[in-house]
Amino acid sequence: MRPNASRIGSHLQATDLRGIGRLAVDATLGLTDLVENLHHNILRAPSPLGTPSDQPTTGLTGFVYRSIRGVTRLVGSSVDGLLGQIGGLLGPAQGTPSTEREAVLSALNGVLGDHLAASGNPLAIHMHLRHDRQPIAIDRAVLAERIAQPSGRVLVLLHGLCMNPLQWKCYGEHDHGAVLAAEGGFTPLYLQYNSGLHIVENGRQFGEQMQALHDAWPVPIEEIVLLCHSMGGLVARSACDQAARRGDAWIARLTKIAFLGTPHLGARLERGGHWIDVLLGASPYTAAFARLGRLRSAGITDLRHGSVRRHDRPDVRAKQVPLPAGVACYALAGALSDEPGGLRDKLFGDGLVTVDSALGRHRLKSHRLDFPPGHQWVGQGIDHLALLGREEVMHQLRQWLLPR
Repeated sequence: MRPNASRIGSHLQATDLRGIGRLAVDATLGLTDLVENLHHNILRAPSPLGTPSDQPTTGLTGFVYRSIRGVTRLVGSSVDGLLGQIGGLLGPAQGTPSTEREAVLSALNGVLGDHLAASGNPLAIHMHLRHDRQPIAIDRAVLAERIAQPSGRVLVLLHGLCMNPLQWKCYGEHDHGAVLAAEGGFTPLYLQYNSGLHIVENGRQFGEQMQALHDAWPVPIEEIVLLCHSMGGLVARSACDQAARRGDAWIARLTKIAFLGTPHLGARLERGGHWIDVLLGASPYTAAFARLGRLRSAGITDLRHGSVRRHDRPDVRAKQVPLPAGVACYALAGALSDEPGGLRDKLFGDGLVTVDSALGRHRLKSHRLDFPPGHQWVGQGIDHLALLGREEVMHQLRQWLLPR
């Protein structure tokens, strides 16, 4: 059955085909590099545990690979120019975002977002805040026009890896932010960011957005509350760390942060991926395939240890950056099992983040986060995404974040 062309067109914007075309060219060039490297190492006939070579092939073989790259770049440049001319036939760049397009774009940025940004690909997401599903410019006049009766209490929601603001409603029509706004008098804002960038970079950008929002908000800001899911919690912690060292004004208005399934101590799946890369790179005959693993984004590799600050050895766990001073911080963890404290909780947690990582628990004090006992909660039988929609989670957020 052929796909409906009008339905596909409704999910595309004018720049999407150009971005897809450029990504296809990049993928072809990357695959050519991988095959050439594998070819070169096999021709050398080294021992199975010899030292891999990253040198290109030479002679006629090298000429063939260089020709493939040249033709690919030429064709890519021609296709890019053609798509630029016909891009106007697609939908406009502005308007209500398509849920399907947003989901695909967010997942792509989570996996390859740093490459998309570095190569200037139109598919790269640029950080912005949203209200009522729409991006908003941080300008006093625009905010006053777009937001009816802005409150002095601002709630900002940060999504996780490969996700977007629309997915705070991934469980039917329930939205933690909308409920808290209605019951607590908040104005809810939703952050959209490229989750493939380094967490520190997203933290820097988020801090700048918050400072601009603080300066441009139509009424005096009394309180800022952050609600963070997964990676969003690391971005928030990095932003607070950088803002405190800069002396930003917005950080003085921040009163509470709630973390939903945030991998404060890192994610085991990423650490497993790192060791697979190491094993593949140990032999000249498999080293080329290790490049495939290393294609994952900087944001994903930062999840290895939950890095929120730059340091010289990103492959080694650094001392933990403390929770922001003077801010009430709350940690919610999910657990697949129905029985608390079991081996399954310790090994698998909510399926992506262990309970210890979500609660910042570590045997070494230097790697631990000091959430007070009353600021921790574990939801049994709740997986990572279910943290966004379960009523038990909403009940706990009410207890912690709404005015008494």
